[in-house]
Amino acid sequence: MDWKPTRRSLHGVAELLLAGPQHRATGHIELRVVEGGFATVTGPALRVEGAELVTDSARVPLAGRTYADVAAEAGLEAGEPVGVYSGGPGVRPGETITFAADALNGLLTAFADGHRALLEFAPAVTSVLWPEHFDVAITLDEVNYGVSPGDGYLGEPYAYVGPFEPREGEFWNAPFGAARPVRELGGEITAFFRTGRERL
Repeated sequence: MDWKPTRRSLHGVAELLLAGPQHRATGHIELRVVEGGFATVTGPALRVEGAELVTDSARVPLAGRTYADVAAEAGLEAGEPVGVYSGGPGVRPGETITFAADALNGLLTAFADGHRALLEFAPAVTSVLWPEHFDVAITLDEVNYGVSPGDGYLGEPYAYVGPFEPREGEFWNAPFGAARPVRELGGEITAFFRTGRERL
């Protein structure tokens, strides 16, 4: 499956249509995983549900339209959080949102599965969907645990354990720690996080 076009477009939605408007209203960039997609945590009530942007008063289709057009229909200004981070997806408001149905479903499922696994693994810690790297994650005892939709390191959804201090050994197979494709873990993402914690 070619994840990249859909992942880039969905990442752009998270950054330009949710995190940006939220940051301009409240100063916060954090997003959260919700049923069917992801949402703001404060300020304007915005969420992605499948291939739609949902506001308090409208459901706006995303696919095949520019971010600017979607924002205008939703009563928003499309734009990234300014001055907060560098290295985001580089998506611009005039670009067209492109979704492949199977990739979109797979990405949203990976976020949902990752969120559930993090809740099982560390129920007292609130997971965050970060708009910069577009991963759902927590930090616990100087270790990052999360699920990425894929990136330059691995082009498909994967779970990871990323200690602040590098580790060596068979388990630690990535430059940032340990990573496993979600498709290989099946329903065992929580077990992977627990194994990582034990190996530390």
